[in-house]
Amino acid sequence: MKLSLDTIKSAHNRIKPYIVNTPIKSNKEINELVGAEIYFKCENVQNSGSFKFRGASNAVFSLEDKQADKGVITVSSGNHGTALSLAAKNRGIKAMVILPSNATPYKRNLIEKLGADIIECEPTVESREKTLLIHQKKTQATIIHPYNDYQVMSGQGTISLEIFEQIPDLDIIMFPIGGGGLISGNAITINSISPKTNIIGAEPELANDAQQSLIKKELIPSKYPETIADGLRTSLGSKTFPIILKYIKHIFTTPEEKIIPTMNLISEKLNNRIEPSCAVPLAAVFENISFFKGKKIAIIISGGNISETYN
Repeated sequence: MKLSLDTIKSAHNRIKPYIVNTPIKSNKEINELVGAEIYFKCENVQNSGSFKFRGASNAVFSLEDKQADKGVITVSSGNHGTALSLAAKNRGIKAMVILPSNATPYKRNLIEKLGADIIECEPTVESREKTLLIHQKKTQATIIHPYNDYQVMSGQGTISLEIFEQIPDLDIIMFPIGGGGLISGNAITINSISPKTNIIGAEPELANDAQQSLIKKELIPSKYPETIADGLRTSLGSKTFPIILKYIKHIFTTPEEKIIPTMNLISEKLNNRIEPSCAVPLAAVFENISFFKGKKIAIIISGGNISETYN
């Protein structure tokens, strides 16, 4: 399939019975700190706790019945595994999640509670892929990739549809970047509805492989660095990277030490529980205030599945 505004609108219609049209919040103090008008799309209160539920639901409910009966399978140490488990439960089919042994107990527990089968693997790319292929062959389940999948990307692209329904005249929409499914799906929506709106990505300095890839115009793999923003450690995909090259002009970064203070600021001012990865866009804004000053900006708060308190 080809990713388009039509596939994204179809996805929205397909998943509407299951998702939350998440709230958009703003805060006067944050606006004054930047000198801009900033709106936060709060996907941390999405079902399953993150935006990933949109893409997972679209992928699961796009399957033909014969395919769906064999179940779905993925590799995930976090939010995609939780999202796919809930989407599969909603459709009444089996889900299997290949979970690296270093996954947090909190996220493992979320997946288990939703009834998915968990298969543990070593926390290496080789082990993840080998374990996935063994169990896919055994079960004939459909692999649902966390981001390098057009049905998943179409589901993620529904976020901007909802933003434009409420705030049509934005200068910038900003996304955290890990594998690129979130920014890629939404880039298609934004470019189709409001081509003048600038689409900007944000990464930790320690995990700036997307920024390097954009500058060099070649896919630079992630080295899976030890950033606190664990959702942003992964590499771009073969399907997400060409879209990023086409539509994204800027990817900004933030120093590691700015992520947690910014996360705590957002949590306090919006009264929202958020993950470290969600703070990266606003932290990057603070590092580049002259670029953002005077602009009307939407930022995606990507998830809220967090068990611990950071200081």
